[in-house]
Amino acid sequence: MSHAYDPELAAVIPALPVPDLSDIPALRTLIDERVAAATAARPVDTTGVEVRDLELPGVRDAAPVKVRTYAAHDRPRPSGAILELHGGGYVIGSLAITHDQNLRLARETGVLIVAVDYRLAPEHPYPAALHDCHAALCWLAERAEALAVDRERIAVRGVSAGAGLAAALALLLRDEGGPALCFQFLVTPALDDRQRTESVRRFGDTPLWTTQNARDGWDAYLGAGRAGAGDVPVYAAPARATDLAGLPPAYVSVMEFDPLRDEGIAYAQQLLAAGVQVELHLFPGTFHGSVSIAKAQVSQRERAEEVAVLRRALGDAPR
Repeated sequence: MSHAYDPELAAVIPALPVPDLSDIPALRTLIDERVAAATAARPVDTTGVEVRDLELPGVRDAAPVKVRTYAAHDRPRPSGAILELHGGGYVIGSLAITHDQNLRLARETGVLIVAVDYRLAPEHPYPAALHDCHAALCWLAERAEALAVDRERIAVRGVSAGAGLAAALALLLRDEGGPALCFQFLVTPALDDRQRTESVRRFGDTPLWTTQNARDGWDAYLGAGRAGAGDVPVYAAPARATDLAGLPPAYVSVMEFDPLRDEGIAYAQQLLAAGVQVELHLFPGTFHGSVSIAKAQVSQRERAEEVAVLRRALGDAPR
């Protein structure tokens, strides 16, 4: 199916891979190899940012949690902080994949970035990933003073499945108590296991992420045959929540030609109807993950807006 992609993005589409979730271990190996090759060809510049890898005690099921922190040398003290949750359909993704992005965010926002290496499905289905994110947030809040962080200015940011986890974490904290979030930044969120939206039907063949990928991811995360069933909890699929009142303010971004587009729009509308302050932005001509094509003007606009929104939400001075 042909779509009116942004011309700068369309020129790159033929060279883009389409992830195949039918063999998840093989896909993870392929991604790791590509990341390693890219890093060898162009070493990552960490100048001006202190990067630390830590292993934290878990909560609930007590599994340890790996995180990576990014602190710009000239950040204000205390600063805000962002709990960063990578994407990958709940089955792929790692700290290495988002390393460049997190260095950039640390430099440009002036806040502490805490990236969570949450456990992946199907080896670790729901709620393992959510438990890991919760444990990392509790650690961040409890250690705020030592980390030179203002615990009143902690936000959560996620992309795709990471945005689904971010939304779920906000719901969990509202319902069960715990560290307060001041903001949730949700990029192309994966929120709805039922997969019944118009965008799922119309954009199932789009680059980088397809409807089948989304279905395979939910099947791995929830367990075979559970996606779409009546007993899926809201903390697994936040689109199922009927009460969004009392959640932190949100920014939701969606891409025009993305199977996940409509569930993101619907969630933003639900937040607004519940009295939650929310900003929704649809980037025209884009597709899921197209921001990775960094030279495109629409990608640059998306990244610039991200930094501006996070600075404003966290109250840190422009850099």
